[in-house]
Amino acid sequence: MKITDHIRKANGKTLFSLEVIPPTKGTGIEDLYKNIDPLMEFKPPFIDVTTSREEYVYIEKGNGLMERKITRMRPGTLGICASIQHKYNVDTVPHVLCGGFTKEETEYLLVDCLYLGIDNVMALRGDAMKGQNQFLPTEGGHHHAIDLVHHINDIGRGKYLTDEKRCDEENKFCIGVAGYPEKHIEAPSMNYDLQKLKEKVDAGADYVVTQMFFDNQKYLNFVKEAREIGIEIPIIPGIKPIATKGHLSMLPKTFKIDLPEELIAEITKAKDNTAVKQIGIEWAVKQCRELLDFGVPVLHFYSMGKSDNIRKVASQLF
Repeated sequence: MKITDHIRKANGKTLFSLEVIPPTKGTGIEDLYKNIDPLMEFKPPFIDVTTSREEYVYIEKGNGLMERKITRMRPGTLGICASIQHKYNVDTVPHVLCGGFTKEETEYLLVDCLYLGIDNVMALRGDAMKGQNQFLPTEGGHHHAIDLVHHINDIGRGKYLTDEKRCDEENKFCIGVAGYPEKHIEAPSMNYDLQKLKEKVDAGADYVVTQMFFDNQKYLNFVKEAREIGIEIPIIPGIKPIATKGHLSMLPKTFKIDLPEELIAEITKAKDNTAVKQIGIEWAVKQCRELLDFGVPVLHFYSMGKSDNIRKVASQLF
């Protein structure tokens, strides 16, 4: 079922969903199941599965020589999606990236989605490769998320790269795109960023999932400004409970976000990470209760491989 259909059928009730990351190569899927199992009591209608970019690794060849090779450390997104659908009977949303994939590889992935009965995809440009100062498109690949949105819609209509024929049956994907309540780092202004989001919506995006944020006012302002320029599709807030003192520096650096002064002060005073995790849970509960009052369609949690704190948050909300 499409994400937009899940939201429509909920009749205004806020849904629970989560995002998981594939395990590293050589790690079984059971650890991922252990992350998901405790959260199934909250009946998520869908689960997102991220896709990793390629990266360079260095292999020792002996005599002090190193060989540089390119690889993906977390492959298996579609396989995990199929496994989750089979095990839990919930819809899955694979992330589809521009970076690291040619247009043909993207087309093959989308065809596999059709065969697997996957109705939803998240269209993302993706980050720069490790060691690169800026995003560089893969040769033969898409440059921007809007290009992906167009391509995904073409596949849904039966229009392929080397075949202009159209199928009689419509197989339109439900397409999610990213939104940034604190502006994408590369956007020169918030207004510019919103206009780019509007272009993705006009191209056929069906819903938005935001980057994590810790100040609800930034999300509320983002939704207000999006509505003012004609973005009417669901805007789903992304939530991440802080769990360690290291998140004070890691989250702003990695995701280009600000943390509220009150939250920083509480974490700074905490004696250890056990105390920090409790602070993070309490802050997330407070955030989510305010968002529930606002009437958000879904509370979407970034699990990053851990679920115990998300379970403690969700148990107070659902």
